[in-house]
Amino acid sequence: MFDALKTKNACVQWIRDWFEKNGKGCHAVLGISGGKDSSIAAALCVEALGKERVIGVLMPNGEQSDIDCSYQLVNHLGIEHYVVNIKDAYDGVLKNFPEGLAVSEQTRINLAPRIRMTTLYAISQSRNGRVVNTCNGSENYVGYSTRFGDDAGDFSPLGKLTVEEVLEIGFLLDLPENLVKKVPSDGLCGKTDEDNLGFTYAALDKYIRTGVCENAAYKERIDTLHKRNLFKLETIATFEP
Repeated sequence: MFDALKTKNACVQWIRDWFEKNGKGCHAVLGISGGKDSSIAAALCVEALGKERVIGVLMPNGEQSDIDCSYQLVNHLGIEHYVVNIKDAYDGVLKNFPEGLAVSEQTRINLAPRIRMTTLYAISQSRNGRVVNTCNGSENYVGYSTRFGDDAGDFSPLGKLTVEEVLEIGFLLDLPENLVKKVPSDGLCGKTDEDNLGFTYAALDKYIRTGVCENAAYKERIDTLHKRNLFKLETIATFEP
């Protein structure tokens, strides 16, 4: 039932309208990982605003094995781009961690995306930009993102679309097939998204759209993650005096 062309065109118009209200003449600034979400979000912004108003930022943490995909994307779209290696900042935080305070594994994993988001906002402010959130709706549903890292941004073109829907839109955008079909991974711990989640995106997407999940173990884990991470989908809890 999903109409990819209609949704793609509506999203492009939504981006244009958003910028008219919230940043007329500004650039769209986004991190380019080389994966499907950043590639598709960038392509949507190019169609909406023109390539001269889209800036990609490549942010390896030292060496990045698949950075060639990021270069492929920015060259394919013809957009301006910067490369900011975050390794010094990442190592600097860990080096100056309070003595006696152990650095947890999750701290190490989530530190990089938070530094990347700081970098995006620094470049955005310096170039009169607005930061693109590239998370998709499937990731958002189960909280598969880093709070104030990749889940941040000024506007979110993909945040209500499932992975399968994002892919369908990607095939309409004349992007290199290897980028659209690239197996999603977090780029942090060396595992694929589905390895980390414990279920497939196909099962998650079907459950989100239909409420049906034949695999009882998948359903239980999806429900647990969704409930545990609902706070990520809400504005910050604020005391009302």
